[in-house]
Amino acid sequence: MTAGRRSFSLYLKPKNLLMLALGFSSGLPFLLVGNTFGYWLRDEGTTLSAIGFLSWVSVTYSMKFLWAPFVDRLRAPLLGWLGLRRSWMALSQVVVGVALCAMAIAGTHHGLATLGACALLAAFGAATQDTVIDAWRIESAADNEELRLLTSTYQFGYRIAIVATDALILVIAEYTSWPISYAIYGVAMGIGLAATLAVTEPARADAVMQEKLSELPLWSPRGIFDAIAGPFIAFFKTHGWIALLMLLAISFYRVPDFMMGPMVNPFYHDIGLTKDVVAGVRGTVSVLASLAGIFIGGLCALRFGNMRTLIAGGVLQAIAIAAFAILSYSQSHLPTFVAIMTLDSFATSFAGVALVSYMSSLTSLGYTATQYALLASTYALLGKLLKGFSGVIVEYLNTQTTLLHAYAEFFITCGAIGLPGVLLFIILAQILAKRVEASNRLHAL
Repeated sequence: MTAGRRSFSLYLKPKNLLMLALGFSSGLPFLLVGNTFGYWLRDEGTTLSAIGFLSWVSVTYSMKFLWAPFVDRLRAPLLGWLGLRRSWMALSQVVVGVALCAMAIAGTHHGLATLGACALLAAFGAATQDTVIDAWRIESAADNEELRLLTSTYQFGYRIAIVATDALILVIAEYTSWPISYAIYGVAMGIGLAATLAVTEPARADAVMQEKLSELPLWSPRGIFDAIAGPFIAFFKTHGWIALLMLLAISFYRVPDFMMGPMVNPFYHDIGLTKDVVAGVRGTVSVLASLAGIFIGGLCALRFGNMRTLIAGGVLQAIAIAAFAILSYSQSHLPTFVAIMTLDSFATSFAGVALVSYMSSLTSLGYTATQYALLASTYALLGKLLKGFSGVIVEYLNTQTTLLHAYAEFFITCGAIGLPGVLLFIILAQILAKRVEASNRLHAL
């Protein structure tokens, strides 16, 4: 068997196929409470300011570190027989599915407050699901090689869901309605639930958790302290003061992508691109570019290391987002749209797999869910807070110039915001390289 076939066969192992389904389940609600939600709202005539502010429901993803310590220690109510990780996965998947169906029933005619509340519930369930699936992915890996494989498989499943909620849903909404499309995706959360029932609990992590519970019961003062503060103390003890620089670099890394997100679909609407056209491009060249970005990003991480890959991904991402400004001035939207979507999909996927691989490598067994939730919350919090003002910014710029010029200035600004994150990772890479060099010299003595 050739190396290529052997590598491909690894993806067909049952654990990886289940990881693919869980990645799909994790990715499914992300855009449904984010950018795609904004498309629905703009179709209904909602203002850009309101769309921007409603995008704040996804800030819930950045708050998950607050309840992650309890997810790390307690089994979910009513479903405890499934085990620590599986019980929370199953409960969160049911919550997301019900909330998406509730969004479909409520629709915009029941008021934005009701629809926003349903979206907030979906986001809460989705954030909890991400926390547990990330923990299961890291804890189930036998070694670093399998962790990279599971991470890559997770990213493929996540990307499939993104295509389904970024492209396919536009076709469904065009020929049925937005509420029907949301109801369909609510039911589709059953794919993740089926995978949850099929996977097994991570044995190594279970042993560590049982030991912690016996030594430090959660209902004791020391147990509560360890559940809440332990993950953060362990993280800073492992990495020292550099942990602050790591968190700062991570927090700036994806700000451009989050910042421009709520305005992308309204932008397509306002320049006259139909849902069919957007869906067609997203479902073809965008998919291929995303898969290429994941594959090449993973290869670069293995060949050149996390830091170099992160830096390259940050630069690519900044260029791709700023390039959306070209579409504002283009006389022929379709060819330009295809080119920009190809670049953006590749850059986003490349940067995404680099960041996930890096964050996964920083966690400690016993605190997996909480530490990864902290890192994931850090990378998303700043961007998700800022993106709530995206509509206000575009509307303000529109008072100084035309709407399309306002969009162009906004996208260029979003791209530039990514440069501080790249600079911070360059500084971090230099510090870590000096540490390794000093350590090697010490061992040589």
